[in-house]
Formats: sequence, structure tokens, C-alpha cells
Amino acid sequence: MATDRPPPGRRALVLGAGIVGVSVALHLQQRGWSVILADRKAPGRETSYGNAGLIESSAVLPHPFPRGLSTLLTLATNRSAALRYDPRVLPQIASWLLAYWRASRDGALAHIGPAFRTLIGAALAEHEALMAQVGATGLLRREGWLELCRSPQQLDDADREAALARSHGITAERIEQDALYALQPVLRPGLSGAIAWRDTGWIVDPGGLVEAYAALFTNRGGRILRADALALTGEAGGWQIRSEREEVVVADHAVVALGPWTGDLATRLGYRFPLAVKRGYHRHFAHNEGCRLTQPVYVRDEACLMVPMTRGVRLLSGVELAARDAPPSPVQLQQIETSARSMLPLGDPIEPAPWLGARPCLPDMLPVIGPAPRHPGLWFAFGHSHYGLTLGPVTGRMLAEMMSGETPFISPQAYRAERFAA
Repeated sequence: MATDRPPPGRRALVLGAGIVGVSVALHLQQRGWSVILADRKAPGRETSYGNAGLIESSAVLPHPFPRGLSTLLTLATNRSAALRYDPRVLPQIASWLLAYWRASRDGALAHIGPAFRTLIGAALAEHEALMAQVGATGLLRREGWLELCRSPQQLDDADREAALARSHGITAERIEQDALYALQPVLRPGLSGAIAWRDTGWIVDPGGLVEAYAALFTNRGGRILRADALALTGEAGGWQIRSEREEVVVADHAVVALGPWTGDLATRLGYRFPLAVKRGYHRHFAHNEGCRLTQPVYVRDEACLMVPMTRGVRLLSGVELAARDAPPSPVQLQQIETSARSMLPLGDPIEPAPWLGARPCLPDMLPVIGPAPRHPGLWFAFGHSHYGLTLGPVTGRMLAEMMSGETPFISPQAYRAERFAA
């Protein structure tokens, strides 16, 4: 819990009020730290707001670089809903793409996979622990998600691929056509079946969940500061930031949990991480009354993901490789809306324009969690790629344990910053 007087050496400044930063702040606070959470926006308003809401317990591997020649040729046309790219950004991320491709080879994945699964395996329990404290368990659904297949061949292929997950103890159930329509009668005709990924939970309001965690933090004495987190400076024996109101705040430790903006600050401090962004879009559509989708569905080979949320059905796009701050170009979302409407009787769009966000991605598909190599009192927690919401509380607990001199409940070795010779 927070204390009235900061314990010696235990004043922390957490930069970034997304799910990772808020989770770090909460876990430090629970260990007696005095914590200030700094961001230019309110908690949960960036990438943590706009994701698919999945607490992905069914994943065996992270999202690797595509390997098949036919897939690569399709993506190269730049017309796929799964991936689009701005040709102008390719020279800037060429080295990252090469490192990502290398890390996606079978030999590399044999080492990356166990480290990834260790984090994923703890994710749902860590969320549930925080949800219980804040009284937000009503935001969690446990029905899993469906991988929809239009043809018998697709269903057979999906079933074969699911065998890897089953070998790791993950529930992946083949559902034939009649059972699928009994489960989700809202779906339009034309599907052959699905794979039901039962172990995954999802959050019906991801931004609301982060806000609830942040409210717990402030109710326990934590402070949220509106400030430009990129303006952090190191002072003798600590770290300093200036708020929007020109208040100077000093702390013994600083945690960089800035997601896709981490590289801006890290570079200024002398760290050059191979961090790129995968942009993504979403838009909500009204539920069709009397005929509601009751769990997330993904249309195989069409990059079309639909998730029922409090605001409506959230339709999410594939990956866009573009500059983080480039203007929106929601072509993929327009493509998959056609696919979505062929599956589901969607209502009208709720927002006037699609939402756009950016995922912070490292080439080995694992986050950085741990101390900065050359700055005592500086800590990193970033690079969670597609799994930021999933891994926020896991990361928060791990880092708080490290900062508090405890033995982390997950070994941090695979996630250290030194692996990039930063």
C-alpha cells in the first residue's frame, strides 16, 4: 500500500499510463513505494484503449514473420488485408525486418517460444488478481474465441495447426458446421466450422479496465501527473520531470513504459533498441438487436477480427507498417468490413472515423523488462507487441519485484535489455 512518507530510495516515477505503466505503478505501490504515474494523456487512452481486448492464454508462439513463399508474394502486392505497408518506411525499418525474419526461423522460435509462453501462462491469473481488488471482474468474459472457416479445407488446415497448441495443453476444439451455428446463430450461412480457442478471456472495455486499475492506484494514495514523459532528465541521485503546470517532480527511480514512444526517450539517453511499430485500426458497429455476437470471432485467411464490446462490435484490422505518426490510412479496415458483413449483420458505424493505434514491436517478439544497463535507477518495460493488454499485470509484478529486491516470480533473463547490446 502507499505510505504517507516515501520510504528511503523508494520513490518511483512511472512514465506511461497504459496498461503496462499502470500495472507497474500498482505493484510498486503494493510494496510500499511512493509512486507518481506520468503521461500526457489520461490512463488507458492510447494503445491500451484500442486493442482487441483479448487476454490471450491460447497463444503458443508470438506473431512470427511470414515464411511461406506464396504468403510473402501475396503480402508483397500490398493489397492484403493482413498486412499493408508504406513503401517510404521500408528503408527505415529494413534492419528490423531482417532481424524479425531471422527471429522467426524454427531454430530461433525454439528459444523464444518458451520465454513467451511463460509470460502468457501467467497472464490471466495476474489480471484476475487485480480485477478482484478493483471490483472489475464484470469486464472479463471467459468464453474464448472462434476461428471461423469457410471451407472444409480451411477447417482441416486449422485443425492441423491447432495440434501444436494442444500439445502444450491448450484447449482448441474443432467445431463442425451444425454445432457452430447452434453456438453462434447470429452468423450468416456459408461457414464449414470453426476452431474454438477456449482458454482465452477478453475484456469488453479495455480502456475502462485500465481506468479502473488507475482509479485503484489513486484511491490508495498514488498520484497521476499530466506531463511530457519524454522530457525526463537524470539528476544527481535521481530522476526529474516537469509537469504541464511547471511543477518539478523528483524520484529515485524511473520506469520507462511508453510503448511505441519508448524509442524517443531511450535514444536520447543513449539506448538504441530495434523498436518498430505495427499500426492497427478499429471501428465499432452497432449490435443488431435480437441477434448478438457473444464471443470474438476471427475469419481465417481474411484478417477479420470482430469482438463484442460494451460500445458495440469492435472490428479490428490487420497490421500496417508505416511511420508511427503518419496520417491514418484505414484501407484495411474498409477491406475487412466487407468480409465482416458477409459473416454478421452489423449495424451502422458508431464513431465518425476509425481509431488508429501503434503496437511497439521488437524483432524477437519479446518485451524488454528490467534495469537499464548504464543508468542506475532507470528501468524498462516496453515492446509487448500484440500482447500489451495481456501482459501488463505480469510485467508490472515482475518489474516491481525486481525493483524491490525480491526474486521475480518469472525469471527476467530472457527479457533483459542487454540482449540487444543496447
